[in-house]
Amino acid sequence: MPFQVILTPSAEGDLDYFKRFEQRLIVDAFKRYLRNDADVESQHRKQLGDNPLAPWELRLGKYRVFYEIGNASIVKIVAIGYKEHNDFFIRGQKVEL
Repeated sequence: MPFQVILTPSAEGDLDYFKRFEQRLIVDAFKRYLRNDADVESQHRKQLGDNPLAPWELRLGKYRVFYEIGNASIVKIVAIGYKEHNDFFIRGQKVEL
C-alpha cells in the first residue's frame, strides 16, 4: 500500500541541520523505504517500544528517522538525527531515548 510521506516543521529543521549530500541520502531513503510498506518491519524499519519521539524508526547507517503512521496512509516524520557510538543527536544536541 503506498504511503504519503510528510515532514513536521520540526523534522524539516532537523533535516536542514545536515549537509546537502546527507540531506539527499535521507530524502532518498524516505522515498525508498517509507512510500511502500512503511508499517512493515524490515532491515531498515523497526517498530519501537516505549519511545518519546515516535513509534517507528528508519535506520540509515548512522542516521535515524523517527516517524508515525496516521490515518489515510500518511507517514509523518517527526524527528531526524544521527548516532555516534551509543549516543543519539538531533541538530547536534544529545537526546536521551
